[in-house]
Amino acid sequence: MVSRVRVWLNRTYAENVFFMDQLRRNPSDRAVEIHATHGDPDSPVLAAADTAELEPEGLSPAAYVEYALDQCTRRGIDVFVPRLHQAAIAAHRAEFEAAGTALLAPPPEAIAVFEDKIVAYEAVQAIGVPVPPWWRVRGADELLAAVEELEAGGHKACFKPASGAGGVGFRVITRAPFSLVHLSGFPSPYVHLDLVVEALRQAEEPVDWLVMPRLEQPEVSVDVLTGPDNRVRLAVGRTKNGRRRGFTLHEQWLEPARRIAEGFGLRHLSNIQFRMFGDTPVLMDVNTRPAGGLHQLSLCGLNVPWLAVQSALGEDPGEVSPPFLGQDYTVVSGPRPLRAVSLPQQRVEGAALLPAVPAPMESVESVESAATVLPL
Repeated sequence: MVSRVRVWLNRTYAENVFFMDQLRRNPSDRAVEIHATHGDPDSPVLAAADTAELEPEGLSPAAYVEYALDQCTRRGIDVFVPRLHQAAIAAHRAEFEAAGTALLAPPPEAIAVFEDKIVAYEAVQAIGVPVPPWWRVRGADELLAAVEELEAGGHKACFKPASGAGGVGFRVITRAPFSLVHLSGFPSPYVHLDLVVEALRQAEEPVDWLVMPRLEQPEVSVDVLTGPDNRVRLAVGRTKNGRRRGFTLHEQWLEPARRIAEGFGLRHLSNIQFRMFGDTPVLMDVNTRPAGGLHQLSLCGLNVPWLAVQSALGEDPGEVSPPFLGQDYTVVSGPRPLRAVSLPQQRVEGAALLPAVPAPMESVESVESAATVLPL
């Protein structure tokens, strides 16, 4: 009898309900049970899991590692997919392995390179991957100098935190006077240069921003599966151009993604994003974790989450190619259930807890995906 696989996802983003769905629909005879933890009791990943707990708040990275080791031991976790405190957890890989848990995460050295976007740009540029022009900005004068140089070259300037994820803090600089146009429709990412400069001059502490030209579409997000030997097993690009989505195997996107994944040892799953600077594809960002849109590769006949779990368990899937490329599609959203009962919590000394209700969790069957991909 084939043994079950127990997988844990910690404080992950809502889109990973699809990651969980795909693990359960794996093409082998393996049963998969999923444990999820989160700080938000209404996270849909908790409802989609077989077992779930609320995480304690306020843990340091070191304390969180101890919490994670305890979870793996108590829950019999075979594969841990960490998002929160990924680097700290990866640094203790040997301890997790001793507890019988494989980490689906790169080595801590690889994670550290891509935690700071400027360090990342310098590193990938050194191995021959094109990057856009960029400036590290900490105050108003540096921002003005960067914006003026970009505008002199005919570019729109944008900025984002040097460390961050998910587009948080991204803004595009404009010099257009504020008017009712800015108050109609939905809020936009555009912000007036004078307002940014004034905010920087009044700030008590310096910022740490990456300023660069606004890059053009298409955006190509390459999902990469890399083995423990640092050799890429699978690379497929997901394209975005407005609402239209699609897939690509063009080497102008895949070759630099492979170079990054293999050059920096981005084992297991990573996501490497490119956009256009003029006629040149340039690196936009590197995520050392599974992408929220990874499930869209099912339209190419791939179950990448399961391939990654196999790899983490030491079952090399070999080189994988999509059996076909799905047609262009768009993304729409739909409902996803929440847990109907309160979540138990593990008490951790020195950690702040949300109000605890000692009610056991019941399994919730997987339901229709909260986001569906539709062909155009």
